[in-house]
Amino acid sequence: MDRAHLLAKIRDRCASGEPFDLLVVGGGATGVGIAVDAASRGHRVALLEQSDFGKGTSSRSTKLVHGGVRYLQQGNVSLVMEALKERGLLRRNAPHLVHDLPFVVPNYAWWEAPFYGIGMKVYDALAGRYGFGESRNLTRQETVERLPTIETEGLRGGVIYHDGQFDDARLLINLVTTAVDQGALPVNYARVTGLLKNDQGYVVGASVLDLETAATLDIPARCVINATGAFSDGLRQLDDPEARAIVRPSQGIHLVLPKDFLPGESAIMVPHTDDGRVLFAIPWHGVVVVGTTDTPIDEVTLEPQPLEEEIEFLLEHAARYLDHDPDRGDVLSVFAGIRPLVANVAEESDTAKISREHSLAVSASGLLTVAGGKWTTYRKMAEDAVDLAETIAGVEPSPCVTRSLNVHGHHANAERFGALADYGSDAPEIEALAAREPALGERIHPRLDVRLAQVAWAVREEMARTVDDVLARRTRSLLLDARAAAEAAEVVAGTMARELGRGQDWADEQTRTFRALAARYLPAAPPSP
Repeated sequence: MDRAHLLAKIRDRCASGEPFDLLVVGGGATGVGIAVDAASRGHRVALLEQSDFGKGTSSRSTKLVHGGVRYLQQGNVSLVMEALKERGLLRRNAPHLVHDLPFVVPNYAWWEAPFYGIGMKVYDALAGRYGFGESRNLTRQETVERLPTIETEGLRGGVIYHDGQFDDARLLINLVTTAVDQGALPVNYARVTGLLKNDQGYVVGASVLDLETAATLDIPARCVINATGAFSDGLRQLDDPEARAIVRPSQGIHLVLPKDFLPGESAIMVPHTDDGRVLFAIPWHGVVVVGTTDTPIDEVTLEPQPLEEEIEFLLEHAARYLDHDPDRGDVLSVFAGIRPLVANVAEESDTAKISREHSLAVSASGLLTVAGGKWTTYRKMAEDAVDLAETIAGVEPSPCVTRSLNVHGHHANAERFGALADYGSDAPEIEALAAREPALGERIHPRLDVRLAQVAWAVREEMARTVDDVLARRTRSLLLDARAAAEAAEVVAGTMARELGRGQDWADEQTRTFRALAARYLPAAPPSP
């Protein structure tokens, strides 16, 4: 994918005077999913992202493709059934990125085994043919064998069930490539600055600023789709300054710990924390991800910051279930994401209870907003949005084909590529790149299993424009080990500068900027008592 080429194609179409069928604003899971769906139906689609693809919420999830055990507790059976079906479709369409992960619910009270055991059997039944594996009760010994570092005092046994795990940012960039393969024109670092309207007041396109060149462009479209997630209200109010806010943003953070805190291949699921959330400790890419929190926030930013009370909350709860209590010095990285929840009632104050179902809204001017939802159901959200967008755009309806559309990189045996498994069918090309250019075979850091060939590939084929793009999203280095990522920034910036035709000043500035960012992914010292 070449950004300049895609942007030139958008300009050519604008010059022709022929509008796009759909113009999608927002390059996260929802927006990119819509671009894939619409383009695969044969519609002419452009997508604009103000920063990098997945810079916000879509790269900061708990890394799970799941039906939502908590939603089952809340009685939202329809959402669970939909998510379980989508989970199964996603594993089939992207097997290089989605795989089965066994979860163990440790039992410390006599009633937990029958209570959670029955609940997980219901979960299995709802999954039906899309199931990942059957749940069952575990003895105390079996629980310890699967979770060697579990707190054993008072432990009675456990319940094992199965869900899906994935790499969110890698899936997103593969979906961007899929969109391009289907004919869509997605561009990052392109900020929408205004909406174009005709004499009747209907939205007929958008004005965009290319953040790399400062050039502006008006892009005509038959339907503009607002898929900006947590930023949805900003675009809605650009359309109508009187529009009522519909997004109730909630922040969730995750701590990343060394693998020895949870060796083995099973995850821990705690069904009920002090604030009513589910707590996970999950093996992922050789580390352990612990999360999450649910904290209502007022300000939405691209780089949300973990709050001190959130860090303390996760450390405290992790210590209850692990025999070795983690402290701040053990944390490799801490990252925060914002959930774009849609509140149906203005007085709703508990974001943990707001539905994760998605919502479609059409303004009086014809702006279509897609809000809410979660990663697992991105494909269904996109299908629903395009069905409605076809009507708004006045184009010939076409059937959705994404239920069986392979995601770029699809490979049924990708694990054979080792550290490059998440690249799926692209892995051999990256290996060949390193073979052709031996300098690219070097690792970027001793603690990061990432080669310079992946950096070059990210620039040449995945539209990476900054060191942050590469270290936070094309590879997951910033999340896996923020200190190592900061130390690797200089060599990554040097490689990117050569690939992008930039000078040493650019590389130096990128290194400084990224290191300042990486420092925010490490917990500060605890506040003085």
